[in-house]
Amino acid sequence: MSENIKLFNRWSFEGIEVRDPGLKPYINLTPIVVPKTGGRHAKKQFHKSKMNIVERFINKLMVPGHRGKKHLISSGRCVGKTFTIAKIVEKVFENLEKKTKMNPIQVLVTAIENAALREELAAYQVGGIIVRKAVVTSPQRRVDLALRNICQAAYRKSFGKKIDIVQALTQEILGAFHNDPSRSEAIKEKERIEREAEGAR
Repeated sequence: MSENIKLFNRWSFEGIEVRDPGLKPYINLTPIVVPKTGGRHAKKQFHKSKMNIVERFINKLMVPGHRGKKHLISSGRCVGKTFTIAKIVEKVFENLEKKTKMNPIQVLVTAIENAALREELAAYQVGGIIVRKAVVTSPQRRVDLALRNICQAAYRKSFGKKIDIVQALTQEILGAFHNDPSRSEAIKEKERIEREAEGAR
């Protein structure tokens, strides 16, 4: 029965492969037609892992202006419009399919794997000084940061520019899919953090 369930009634989840063994349990590929579960897992621990990866991607697109502890760009216009954002994602998937001749769900999954950083910096205080130390990033956080970086990079590329969000997201996901830091800000950010962590090891 599940092979008949296709995302937006167009793209099948059959044969989608997560190559990174650490991320396999955290990238949920349960077949779904409309990626909106209405927060039914929200009260369970690690609820994000029970949510389809495309739905998590849509949820991240709700607040793409938020970075650190503040909104660098106001993304109030994006909030709560699930149907609008789902339409954007559908158009992005159409573009990805045209450009790669592959299932766009697989392209998104590979882009997330490539953009997921492996280690980052943690700062803590020892006496009067702040020490920065390299720490291994947990798999749940790796997926979260990859999704966040892809969404925020696309929003920065399109906010107040001639390029629209569909083109910006397509470019960003394709750049991450090809693991190309010159085309993807998410990959560039991942490499920058990993370089800093390596220096603090």
